[in-house]
Amino acid sequence: MESTLLEHINSARKLRKAVAVVTDLTTGVARLVDTANVDDDPLQGEIVSRLKSGKSGIVETPVGETFIQVHVPPLRLVIIGAVHISQALAPMAQACGLDVLVMDPRTAFATAARFEGVALLAQWPQDALNADQLDRFTALVAVTHDPKIDDYPITQALQSECFYIGALGSRKTHGKRCERLSAAGLSETQLARISAPIGLDIGAASPQEIAVAVMAQIIEARRKKASF
Repeated sequence: MESTLLEHINSARKLRKAVAVVTDLTTGVARLVDTANVDDDPLQGEIVSRLKSGKSGIVETPVGETFIQVHVPPLRLVIIGAVHISQALAPMAQACGLDVLVMDPRTAFATAARFEGVALLAQWPQDALNADQLDRFTALVAVTHDPKIDDYPITQALQSECFYIGALGSRKTHGKRCERLSAAGLSETQLARISAPIGLDIGAASPQEIAVAVMAQIIEARRKKASF
């Protein structure tokens, strides 16, 4: 691989950006494709599909075989609220290959004993959440039911490129949430990005079932709806 291509890949990795190296296996000529130029690439559909799946592979083209090697940052899940749903959701997300961060200022909930093997911050999101944690490869779920904790990270996520934003609460609760966020300056288009009530509608009742519904919705958002 040419040194310039390797430099671009390393730079993209540091910035948590997805790129693909497209190599003509007949000539050996390679090109780098990223979000800025993927729409103009003759293999745009195949490249986007492979970026979404994270799988490299050989593609047959009219001029011969082409190898598409994808470099995609690890997916991240930021969970606001160290509650029972989070205890079920965190290991489930890890099993699906996501890096997980749980954040909750309530030290009685945010304990290592309750979240063994999970990155945990017993801090207010206002103090601990930064822009680097909210990119297009990040999902955020807010499950405390407390506006003082949930509203700030939801607002930050809506102003970022997070591929999924979910918030716990009934339709009535979500309506009040939207009123608060609208008064804070968020648009209807931004608010429409919130999945609430959270999770796929499968009739989930227990924390474990709700976690399944949320994880399924995150996967759906990533595989079917996310763009690059």
